[in-house]
Amino acid sequence: MSLIHYTFCPSCDSDEIKPVLSAVDHTVSREQFAIWQCQGCGLRFTQDVPDAASIGPYYHSEEYISHSNTTKGLVNRLYHLVRRQTLADKRHLIQSATRRKQGKLLDIGAGTGAFVGFMQESGWEVTGLEPEAAARERALTDHNVRLLEMDQLERLPGESYDAITLWHVLEHVHALHPYLERLRALVNKGGRIFIAVPNYTSYDAKVYRAKWAAYDVPRHLYHFSPDAMDRLLTRHGLQLHYSQPMWYDSFYISMISEKYRNGKGNIPAAVYRGLVSNVKAFIDKSKCSSLIYVAGK
Repeated sequence: MSLIHYTFCPSCDSDEIKPVLSAVDHTVSREQFAIWQCQGCGLRFTQDVPDAASIGPYYHSEEYISHSNTTKGLVNRLYHLVRRQTLADKRHLIQSATRRKQGKLLDIGAGTGAFVGFMQESGWEVTGLEPEAAARERALTDHNVRLLEMDQLERLPGESYDAITLWHVLEHVHALHPYLERLRALVNKGGRIFIAVPNYTSYDAKVYRAKWAAYDVPRHLYHFSPDAMDRLLTRHGLQLHYSQPMWYDSFYISMISEKYRNGKGNIPAAVYRGLVSNVKAFIDKSKCSSLIYVAGK
């Protein structure tokens, strides 16, 4: 296995980086990984992470819901209960930001295809890309959606999409800068790019610290703050128009974090932490557990 050890920030290239905490992979390996922070742009990143050719086994778990679509366990059942509402919320956001009821959409890291299928039903022309073969098979079985492999990203025509969506995807991408350059080339001049990622400056992240489920090491290579995302987008000639809170994420992440903290979970405590996190985010949305960043050329 080849590991990546950063001597400079993977976002802004600053050499002012230092370790801030250590987190455990609770999903697959039980291994411990160090998380470092850049003093320049504020990005946190997982240090000594497996490279792109080695990280695949860390995704092989029934509990990894974006690939398995599992309903096993109370938390995952609750996730499925609210998914229809979150899909509708995403559609509304896209239509509002692009000022289009319908158009051409590219969904990257499409998982088991629920969002692609939903947007197709809403009249959008959707291309979905997904690296995992098992997830692509589930998309075809569960949603009658045919997803493409990730190597198709380089073959898509430039400036051809009204919307490009990455729902909790960018934190997984090894080739961060080439990826963003490709997104900029693919979105049309009036189009928008939607990037959803966890926010380590949120209240729930501060409460759970190393047990915060959204660190999800080593699958999450990067851990963003609003400032770090703004600087990254600016570096690639993209303008951040605004960010949108993902209100359900604080509850979902808190439920998993409680399980990591005490081994069996605590639903009342998780609901309380999620609620407090959202109240604080209502006052200052940059503190929401997860944020959708809406950007364009």
